[in-house]
Amino acid sequence: MPGPQHDPSAPTGGDGSTGPGTNWAGNHTYTAGRYVRAGSLEEAQEVIRASSKVRLLGTRHSFNALCDTEGTLLDLTGLAAEPVLDLERGMVRVAGGTPYNDVAAHLQSHGWALANMGSLPHISVAGATSTGTHGSGATNRILGAGVSRLELIGPDGELRTISRGEPDFDGSVVALGAVGAVVSLDLDVEPTYDVRQDLYAHLRWSEVVERIDEVLGSAYSVSVFGRWNDEDPTEVLAKTRLTDDRGPADWTGGIEAVPADTASLTLGAGDHITVRGTPGPWSERLPHFRGDRQPSFGAEIQSEWFVPAESAVGALRAVTDLAATTSGELADLLIVTEIRAIRADDLWLSPAQGRETVALHFTWKREPEAVLAMVRRVEDALDPYAARPHWGKVYDRLDPANHPRLADFRALVERVDPSGTFRNPMVERVLGLG
Repeated sequence: MPGPQHDPSAPTGGDGSTGPGTNWAGNHTYTAGRYVRAGSLEEAQEVIRASSKVRLLGTRHSFNALCDTEGTLLDLTGLAAEPVLDLERGMVRVAGGTPYNDVAAHLQSHGWALANMGSLPHISVAGATSTGTHGSGATNRILGAGVSRLELIGPDGELRTISRGEPDFDGSVVALGAVGAVVSLDLDVEPTYDVRQDLYAHLRWSEVVERIDEVLGSAYSVSVFGRWNDEDPTEVLAKTRLTDDRGPADWTGGIEAVPADTASLTLGAGDHITVRGTPGPWSERLPHFRGDRQPSFGAEIQSEWFVPAESAVGALRAVTDLAATTSGELADLLIVTEIRAIRADDLWLSPAQGRETVALHFTWKREPEAVLAMVRRVEDALDPYAARPHWGKVYDRLDPANHPRLADFRALVERVDPSGTFRNPMVERVLGLG
């Protein structure tokens, strides 16, 4: 398994004289003329007041130019503070630049938990929620669905808050940084719980595809790893809450979970992988990768598309057929695919807005031109299935018809940021303005 190239928790670059550097995977070099890592809220407000164009930069886990700008890149990770629990309201207040790993450790130490985590706990809360990042589980929503309040700096440099239930709230959580600079967020919490994760290996891709609903619904959080054929290994990673009586059923074909110390054929082995085979705190089992190690494959590019759950089998068959007819091109570019389920929500730009969802995630080798060409072919295959792209990953096609609340979001952005301070070409493309 390739070693990671960059630590997403360690900013690259420096001030405006040295440039902002690259994203953590090294596939995008930021082009902004100025980079500021704010040391205080007041400094952040002043930077925004004095800038005609601003984009926010967090833990640099986006794989495209969403966070870039011709103006100023503003980094708020230096404003991270200890999370503050409010148990009467069932929430924790966190600074936007705080990595999920820090939030999880704090909550676990006080006997509390989040409902779900993403694969990587290294990413910042504001960045993850703003781009629709998610974990897995047919009954679990995206990470942003756990936000109950936002505090933002507007284009005038002034602070404002918006809370769940207010008219603009559902358009302000997954907002691509276009409605303001997120300073703090309130996240829903619940009592802590334990999770056990088990790996089922040597499965057949075609058989898992045909039973994908059953597989993805068989545990609290489930991930299917494979390479779109029956020759390469297919694996299922099932994460079970100990209070949950669900468990692997007939889809395993009698296959038992592999021993905890057995290397995954798709994720590899090493101390950067979270513990399998034994129960442990949610904070140390729901992510795939440990927060105190460098994660994932490093020299990579990621893409992801979201399809309605009822269309999942058709969409998976379509990409499987594509893989079989590309003379090995897709297989040569692909490191691994991960399939996950996501519960529907009401956030306007959420990948699961208004529909139960299955996510098709691709980790590619870092070969940008070849990957983009293959991305276009995958998008062609998924076109009949109303696929939505992950905002922070590599995609080419954007069909407004697949985002029913897009017009509402455009109106919100134009109202709260009429000068376009927080926009860039990618945001304007999403808004239909570029």
